[in-house]
Amino acid sequence: MAKKHSKRYQQLLEKIEKGKIYSIDEAVKKVKELKSAKFDETVELALRLGVDPRHADQMVRGSVVLPHGTGKTVRVAVFAKGAKADEAKECGADIVGAEDLVEQIQNGNIDFDIAIATPDMMGLVGKIGRILGPKGLMPNPKTGTVTMDVCQAVKNAKAGQVNFRVDKKGNIHAGIGKASFSEEALKENLETFVAQINKLKPAAAKGRYIQHAALSLTMSPAVELNTQELMDIKG
Repeated sequence: MAKKHSKRYQQLLEKIEKGKIYSIDEAVKKVKELKSAKFDETVELALRLGVDPRHADQMVRGSVVLPHGTGKTVRVAVFAKGAKADEAKECGADIVGAEDLVEQIQNGNIDFDIAIATPDMMGLVGKIGRILGPKGLMPNPKTGTVTMDVCQAVKNAKAGQVNFRVDKKGNIHAGIGKASFSEEALKENLETFVAQINKLKPAAAKGRYIQHAALSLTMSPAVELNTQELMDIKG
């Protein structure tokens, strides 16, 4: 059964030219015009890549720090001991711990958005992998969240680092800012994110890399982006 959209959603849909492929400039301008919620909506980018994530050599995963941040206040947890724990606190981590932090999480207390760990803590963190993994919170070297440089990792997270991973169908979704951001800030964030996606194109990927792309707000319909323009973005 087809999903029935609200009257407000239908009105927003009428503002989008049916069948039109938008340039980045046009898409950013259009999504800002679609703002209708009482809260500051997130600007969301959706990409479908020409990869088969079932093959390890076609997995696209990583992180990128957006130049204008995400507009979201991020709470950061760090698994560390001794001097590294002190360093994490000094650099702005909201929660720092080891066995005590693992116990909190096992008890269902997850009060953070990003988790970082020093490599020596991963044996301990592995015990809660089943809890953190499905929530996308498991520290990983590929996203820079398993590192000895906990200070830089905390700063990146606070500055607007976005972690991404292609799903089983080749899709990547990311929040690249807020509706209140300027068009220029949203454009720069989008281009920075896409440049990183292009940089990570697997050698084994065949055919068109970015097959579909769309930009939307939390509560709005999506506008379709010109995929060739996106693939031409270089870091």
